Amino acid sequence: MEPMSGPRRPSALDPTIAARLKRDEHGLFPAVAQQRDTGQVLMVGWMDDEALHRTLTTGRCTYWSRSRQEYWVKGDTSGHVQWVRSVALDCDGDTVLVVVDQVGGACHTGDETCFDAGAMPAVVGAPQTAAPRDPDRTRAGEPVEESDPAAETLTPAP
Repeated sequence: MEPMSGPRRPSALDPTIAARLKRDEHGLFPAVAQQRDTGQVLMVGWMDDEALHRTLTTGRCTYWSRSRQEYWVKGDTSGHVQWVRSVALDCDGDTVLVVVDQVGGACHTGDETCFDAGAMPAVVGAPQTAAPRDPDRTRAGEPVEESDPAAETLTPAP
């Protein structure tokens, strides 16, 4: 399905902000909550325009519950409040980052973060150190591989 261009529910969100948002077919976009002092990712919730408006204007994170089909303010029932420190829209306009001061656990399980469920096995990558480029061994500014037949014509004679 194509992402929708506008909100599904009425909102008082500033129209210049609303125009920058890309939403899914339900009018929602992900909101990543990150702890201000540690940078730890706490949780991912869903917002629509009105949830973002409430978050921006109340100083508390408001999300849209996809299961209950209603707004919820983080901490209203658990006491585990998210105090908003800043909000940023990503470069594509399809995700917001909410930097917060979290009181208590961020996860509905009571854990500090929703990402405490365990790491998955993954190959750990490392950046490769690039060798300095030899201008005599390039063509049109691109490196020439040794297996490239043209490499022999560009290899300086000993």
